[in-house]
Amino acid sequence: MVEIKNLVKKYGSKYALDDISFTINSGEIVGFLGPNGAGKTTTMNIVTGYLASTSGTVVIDGKDILDDPIEAKKLIGYLPEQPPLYVDMTVWEYLGFVFDLKSCDLNKEKHLEEICMITKIFGVKNRLIRNLSKGYKQRVGIAQALIGNPPIIIFDEPTVGLDPKQIIEVRNLIRNLGKTHTVILSTHILSEVQSVCNRIIVINSGKIVADEKTENLTKAISENSRYRVKISGPQREVASALRNVPGVVMVESLNERDADAFVYIVEGAPNIDIRKKLFRVLASRDWPILGLEAVGADLEDIFIKLTDKTGKKGE
Repeated sequence: MVEIKNLVKKYGSKYALDDISFTINSGEIVGFLGPNGAGKTTTMNIVTGYLASTSGTVVIDGKDILDDPIEAKKLIGYLPEQPPLYVDMTVWEYLGFVFDLKSCDLNKEKHLEEICMITKIFGVKNRLIRNLSKGYKQRVGIAQALIGNPPIIIFDEPTVGLDPKQIIEVRNLIRNLGKTHTVILSTHILSEVQSVCNRIIVINSGKIVADEKTENLTKAISENSRYRVKISGPQREVASALRNVPGVVMVESLNERDADAFVYIVEGAPNIDIRKKLFRVLASRDWPILGLEAVGADLEDIFIKLTDKTGKKGE
């Protein structure tokens, strides 16, 4: 559905994108992940035709974004990081304006009503956009991207500035849209893509450094097993005992306490399951384990490891 080949974008002598290639198939929900300045927005702007590349091609369902821009853009709904809203219009007026701008041939009133229901903004359709909360403005931005029923929806940082409840609502909306659309979610928040995407493409310094199914990403990058453990017992003695467990390479005491229990991060060496060893050592000292859960690599760890691996290849 979306095919990117050898895409390059240069500003003077600096590469914003350095020969990246990937394909996104119909029906996928793909997270395009990277730190700020990695090239995510540049890529999305080129894919949507807002920005020309220095070289390379972008093909949307067989239509080149440069050779056939009008037809290619009809296939894309786009929500930029800053939603393109006219705040002096009501929601309904704005969506009608976008409908006319896109020259849609659908039944206007029925189509806009359906979109308002999907994005849950029907109740505010007659309010001025400037008077809406950040969350509702974001929903209006999503609604404009859906006008015309484009098969591909692209979201650039869709939850920036939202409160936790609004973030959950937008994530659920994106997840539902993925049932009937191809969705590309560009973000720097790992939890964002983990919760809604079935595939993650990671970009760093203008290069693709990983392209994995979501469940495989942290497994492919993180070689150690890390656990969050709540243990009832004297903090210093417990931490010392944990450090002496065979296979444990790191123990961190967190500033979290529950009565006489403390929380620790315990990391094991590669390919060693330390859980049974932890249980035996703690049980022998009568220090009960009140909780144990696996902890995946966080975004910072992932990018440090990916960048290190990329750097080693270039040495």
